[in-house]
Amino acid sequence: MNKPLVEVKELKQYFGDSSNPIKAVDGISFNIYEGETLGLVGESGSGKSTTGRAIIGLNRITGGEILYKGEVISHKRSAQEKKDLARDIQMIFQDPYASLNPRMTVKEIISEPFNIHGLYKNDAERVEQIGNLLEAVGLNREHMTRYAHEFSGGQRQRIGIARSLALQPKLIIADEPISALDVSIQAQVVNLLKELQREQGLTYLFIAHDLSMVKYISDRIAVMYRGKIVEVGPADQIYNNPVHPYTKSLLSAVPNPDPISESKRQRVAYSHEEIEQDMVETHEVSPEHMVFATKEQLAKWQIPNA
Repeated sequence: MNKPLVEVKELKQYFGDSSNPIKAVDGISFNIYEGETLGLVGESGSGKSTTGRAIIGLNRITGGEILYKGEVISHKRSAQEKKDLARDIQMIFQDPYASLNPRMTVKEIISEPFNIHGLYKNDAERVEQIGNLLEAVGLNREHMTRYAHEFSGGQRQRIGIARSLALQPKLIIADEPISALDVSIQAQVVNLLKELQREQGLTYLFIAHDLSMVKYISDRIAVMYRGKIVEVGPADQIYNNPVHPYTKSLLSAVPNPDPISESKRQRVAYSHEEIEQDMVETHEVSPEHMVFATKEQLAKWQIPNA
């Protein structure tokens, strides 16, 4: 395992009235290592996107710390420090229809980071770089003169990916980047992300609720439930040997393409009251496979068919 690129320590993100806050993220800790893809999964409202937005600095966190390359980035920073950090951490947003300005051409969209950071001031050099970025994501150089509405959903997301690569970042937070796309296009985008990771040495935080796709792209997976991480470990361990009832429930909901197997498969239910208890501890059930539970819960969950 490489050294941590990002360290999240007891992160809290609350919203609303301080006397009765909405605890979107409630004291989670995890690391993202250089060159890996960490999949962050959970149902809608579990706090996945809020976690990603906290790391990139779109939300001011309520508590805890976020470290990047060993330096705290979650507390008040100067405008220049934020600008420098933006070169290393970029985000791919969920909706390619909403994340691109309809009044701007592709050239203008991808040029925005260059304008902000004062890069490629020579127009010929800028056009060459934009063309290279478009080709890297499977588009043509001729596309830079078109507007976003002239592209399909998959092509728009490729433009969003090209924009995120413009500053040659180290970490990309992909916030459900395929959920708004047709199923036939999703695999193409995920394969593109994997290819770019190999070529450019990128590190991903891949946020999604499609567990089958998360398994395909992720080295490790963290499972979120109601603002907390309940299980984290290597992708194969999470899929083949899940321990937490919520993880088992998520996996049991993944559709099976075989209609006979699907008709016989049983869904795994879980109780909110059973899971939400005090005195929860971290337990390593196998190398790098961590479950957050009380000792009594863990003993019960590890019983076959429990």
